[in-house]
Amino acid sequence: MPFLDHLEELRWRILWSIMALLGGMIVAFLLVTRVDVIGFLQAPILPYLQGKKLVYTHPGESFGIVMRVSFGVGLVFALPVVIYQVWAFLSPALYRHEKKVVIPVIGGAVLLFAVGVVVAYQAILPLTLRFLLTFETQSLEPMITAAQYFGFAITMSLAFGAVFELPIVILALTALGLVTPRMLRKFRRYAFILSMVAGALITPGGDLLSLALLTGPIYLLYEASILLAYVVHRRRENRIDPKRCFELGDR
Repeated sequence: MPFLDHLEELRWRILWSIMALLGGMIVAFLLVTRVDVIGFLQAPILPYLQGKKLVYTHPGESFGIVMRVSFGVGLVFALPVVIYQVWAFLSPALYRHEKKVVIPVIGGAVLLFAVGVVVAYQAILPLTLRFLLTFETQSLEPMITAAQYFGFAITMSLAFGAVFELPIVILALTALGLVTPRMLRKFRRYAFILSMVAGALITPGGDLLSLALLTGPIYLLYEASILLAYVVHRRRENRIDPKRCFELGDR
């Protein structure tokens, strides 16, 4: 395909992804306005409000919070379509055996993203709030606004969702032969440092606890990815090397 045709196809893939995101946001907006999603999302902070409610300080802040929540939920809804558009753009350059990994990759990516969001909401966010809001001084009294809390919670949840995509990315690269378990093991000495850097960049609170709670899962996911990559790499070698397959069959 000529270069300009590639650009035209890429433009349409991006437009379809944006349309999917907008559609997901519309569905999420209807869900947020008809179901008490806001009340559900603020549950982790309620024990620290002492019976009070989250406050907002700007007339448009309440609508902005609803739109922010709609964006986060809509992104989860649109994720399968976005991943499919990426695959549809890259698939002509893939071999038939490489295309077979696409469906598991798409399903795994969506599942892991959802798991990351749930882990952040159910475990990491409550722990972070407990540490930050119980660290009291006599001279200060906390007054958490709704915008600050939801910005903190949504950013952390989406960050964990993105972090949990690491095994899928490494598995896909291994299946395509772009990385090997040996390369990943050699890179292990730098992985922890890069995990800290990534945690610092996406930590919404800027505190050491949030950094530690985000760095740990990133590095553990990297270690788990090495084990999964080893399995995929062996299967790929067995498929490519008929002699080795015959020897393994004799065993």
